[in-house]
Amino acid sequence: MPDTLPQADAALSPAQIVDEYLRLLMIPDPAAARRFIAPDLRIRFTGGRAMRDPAECTAFNAGRYRWVKKRVERTETVAGGTGEETVVYSLGTLYGQWPDGTDFEGNRYVDRYVVRHGLITHMDVWNDSAEWLLVRHGLLAA
Repeated sequence: MPDTLPQADAALSPAQIVDEYLRLLMIPDPAAARRFIAPDLRIRFTGGRAMRDPAECTAFNAGRYRWVKKRVERTETVAGGTGEETVVYSLGTLYGQWPDGTDFEGNRYVDRYVVRHGLITHMDVWNDSAEWLLVRHGLLAA
């Protein structure tokens, strides 16, 4: 975690904060992505994996994929959000390569973020990768 507290960027909407955070995380540049997170960030990744820092997401992805990127189809801000707290969803698909070099695309994802006072405090990540891996290894019918 950074030694100094990140500063919220008042010029960005919660949706723009999420979009920029994801852009940086997918480079991957977890150090730059930290600019958008609160010190008490809570991440729940696929399979219920608890994480606290964007670098943990990057490390997990490095073990699951040779490389992976998100194709953001839309970013939705939940009605009723305020400057105090807003829920934002990022929806789209993943594309990249499995560790064996096989290309993939169209792997659906949904990320849910809580943005408080301009910083991300919670991130929940869901995608189809586990199902796709089960099919690839013959453990589940397509």
